[in-house]
Amino acid sequence: MSAGGLQARDELLRRFAAALRSTQLYSKGHPLIGRNLEALSAAVQLLHGLQPNTVVGMVGDEMIVDDVPIAGADTLGPLMKRLRQLGVERVAIERGVTVDELAVFVYAIADAAATGAADQAVVPPLAHIRVGRVHVEPRVEGSLADMATIKRLYSDAVSVAGSVWESARTESQPDATISRTMIDGLAQAVSQNRTALLALTTLKNYDNYTFTHMVNVSILTMGQARGLGIDGPLLREFGLAALLHDIGKVRTPIDILNKPDTLTETEFAIMKRHVVDGAEILRRTPDIPALAPVVAFEHHLRLDGTGYPGGASRASLNVGTMLCSIADVYDAMRSQRAYQQAFPTDRILAVLKRNDGTQFDQHLVRRFAQLIGIYPAGNLVRLNTGEIAVVLKVNASDPNRPQVRVLLDRTGRRLELAYEVHLWETSEDPERPTSIVAPLDPADFDLDPLTLM
Repeated sequence: MSAGGLQARDELLRRFAAALRSTQLYSKGHPLIGRNLEALSAAVQLLHGLQPNTVVGMVGDEMIVDDVPIAGADTLGPLMKRLRQLGVERVAIERGVTVDELAVFVYAIADAAATGAADQAVVPPLAHIRVGRVHVEPRVEGSLADMATIKRLYSDAVSVAGSVWESARTESQPDATISRTMIDGLAQAVSQNRTALLALTTLKNYDNYTFTHMVNVSILTMGQARGLGIDGPLLREFGLAALLHDIGKVRTPIDILNKPDTLTETEFAIMKRHVVDGAEILRRTPDIPALAPVVAFEHHLRLDGTGYPGGASRASLNVGTMLCSIADVYDAMRSQRAYQQAFPTDRILAVLKRNDGTQFDQHLVRRFAQLIGIYPAGNLVRLNTGEIAVVLKVNASDPNRPQVRVLLDRTGRRLELAYEVHLWETSEDPERPTSIVAPLDPADFDLDPLTLM
């Protein structure tokens, strides 16, 4: 980006902050307010000379204009604080916006900040200004400690993913509203019962692979982010970006997208366009966080400069991209598809660790292994004693030895009273299981391990 483009974005935020400040210091109609609004309008028009839309957003402690972080926390801090208080996390301003619309918007923000209001009626509908909000109370019915509730949440999320995909295909824009509402529920579940939700991603619905993959990558990305201490609005930003990482595939010909055999060189070149298409779609979609097009564009790039799109190597990748890329590769490899057998988790992690530090960040891969384990929660496994158990919880210190609940004895009979074992604990009892021999297919035992966790 040119220095002029960066300066124009910086100027926009400073004019926005000045206009807001003047409405709070002076009475309505004061000449200084008018001058500040005119200056804000001029800053907006300058950017609209370069592109049709301008998006102001907040990611963590940074303000971002059109994907570009803007420094100056000392000047912009009060502006960020007021927007956060109102639950405003992005403002999309479209070409054609008038000074009067900007005035209505700035006054609405100032009045709401003064009264403490923070509902949907704060900013009236404006033709060229769209406001995105954080949903503080996700609509999740039932207790998130209840596996049935979380299974219903997951099933609903897959259904919503299908609707989001369809809206992107038919309207050239994914439905941001239902996407955000769905992510709110998943983010709440990740924060409150991460193990159970991650276990649901082991389900394999091959008929809806595209949609389950969208949801799984979102959950796995948020699970990693939560492990890094990320929560709240930023966690939802990560989840939404991961949900939409492959949205550019709506423009990929269906015969290539669903081809059961290996793609030809020409077909693969067409497939690779989805990263550019996805970034373009998301940049044009109102109320989509600035992080989303970045992740869509970068998620097939690697730290060593390989991957695609060609010629787009980065000195460093966005952390959201890196978490999403790990989740994407993991979920794709473990899912059984027409042209590919599912891989055991240990082999998937070996792929992620291959050329460690060149393709994937080794620290993040190590943390991912600790999060998922060699035998993820919800897996049915055979123990070294011949007994059969469901994995309850991963042991970060030793991913090979999780906490399990033993369900069947060594003859295959169902135990009247299941019992739990921490496989990492030593014992002098020779009858006590100490390790896992192999993962098993629950269908062979007519069991639903998720209900037995």
